[in-house]
Amino acid sequence: MLALLVGIFSQTSFSSPFLTPEKPYTQAVNTLMELQKTYPQNAEIFDLGVSDSGEVIRGLRVGSGALQNMVVATHHGNEYGSTYVALKFAEDMAKTPIDGQTLWIIPVLNITGYNRGSRYETDSNNRSRDPNRDYPGPCGTSGPHVLKSTKLLADFVAQKNIVSSATLHTYSPAVLYPWGVSTHDVETPYEKEFIDLSRLAAQYSGYQVGNSTLLLYPADGTFEDYAFWKHGMWSLLFEMGLTHNPTQGQLENMARGNVPGLRQFFANGPSVRADHHQFEGKCEARLKVLDLRDE
Repeated sequence: MLALLVGIFSQTSFSSPFLTPEKPYTQAVNTLMELQKTYPQNAEIFDLGVSDSGEVIRGLRVGSGALQNMVVATHHGNEYGSTYVALKFAEDMAKTPIDGQTLWIIPVLNITGYNRGSRYETDSNNRSRDPNRDYPGPCGTSGPHVLKSTKLLADFVAQKNIVSSATLHTYSPAVLYPWGVSTHDVETPYEKEFIDLSRLAAQYSGYQVGNSTLLLYPADGTFEDYAFWKHGMWSLLFEMGLTHNPTQGQLENMARGNVPGLRQFFANGPSVRADHHQFEGKCEARLKVLDLRDE
């Protein structure tokens, strides 16, 4: 359906949106506009705010229930597969919203990085920053909130009382949960609940599920740990696919495996935030060297 969405990733052998003359972010927003036009009763574009580039970060609100949940893709601009999955999920949700909840879907948080195919975002001083190391956290951060995009998102989740969130990344096929900071004390009081939610989310993809630090690598200043630590949000990190440069077929496989899993996560997730979300472990500075920032 959505010719615009197909057109973004329709190159013969390589599906990068960076090979088209139109800016990739413009293409993503055009797809949101098409969804709003096609499903006006269920979907409406919203503005998160103006980024350091001067461009507006846009997303799609789907549904109108009291429970507020969220999907955010492309903290890292070179991970365009995450935007593809977010847009496909937005289409799926716009067709059939989940009863009783509102979903806020942001397909591109890092606009400058996405437009040039770079992991990093350019701040107001023209310096490159990693958005997913720019949040406050129990074991430090490279920010916090040097970038306008991360501050806008942090303010948004507080204002909307977001209960559950999924952040989409590539690549290392897994669904991950806190703590993912530089510590060996990785278990939250909700280990079982996070495992159950992750298994729901991974039931179609077949991805591994586990703790972010143990299954991937420790990273301080990420949104996922910030959201749980600050607000008790049920925050999952999706690492999708096997490459940052997926072909069209690989993109479609990522969508087939993760879109229904995202729906299951939100449809069966908690209705309130976690009560006990303070970090009570010990941060270990020597683990910071394991943060593979260029992955």
